[in-house]
Amino acid sequence: MTRVMIDTHVLAWSLIDPESLSGTALSAMEAASSVIVPPCALHEISQKIRNGGWDAMVPHVDQLERLCLSQGFEFAPYTARMSIVAGSLEWSHRDPFDRMIGATALELCCPLISRNSAFDGLGALPSWRGRIWSEVS
Repeated sequence: MTRVMIDTHVLAWSLIDPESLSGTALSAMEAASSVIVPPCALHEISQKIRNGGWDAMVPHVDQLERLCLSQGFEFAPYTARMSIVAGSLEWSHRDPFDRMIGATALELCCPLISRNSAFDGLGALPSWRGRIWSEVS
């Protein structure tokens, strides 16, 4: 596997609670030549903190970019094309962050590490490379 993209919760857990990651997720991240972070994941984390959620992430919010880079993660681009794909996907899932993450994974043609089975709804699309997860080991 050359590269993988990680969902917002995978990013957060890799920083504050690695035990929550499945063995399959950890193995995929370790085997990948690149672990890609969608920029909207930082937006989602910051917004949840601002809205009073995700207390465990509060001490890290001002350091998110640095923490990602220190772990060797790379940031995905978020292009106009990705934005259009996110908005126009024939996918019943309405969460805007998940739609942006899904569109980014589709456009980059890389698998997504996520516990969220809603992404399996993208399985019929030709550029979808699948979702990586299993139960926590």
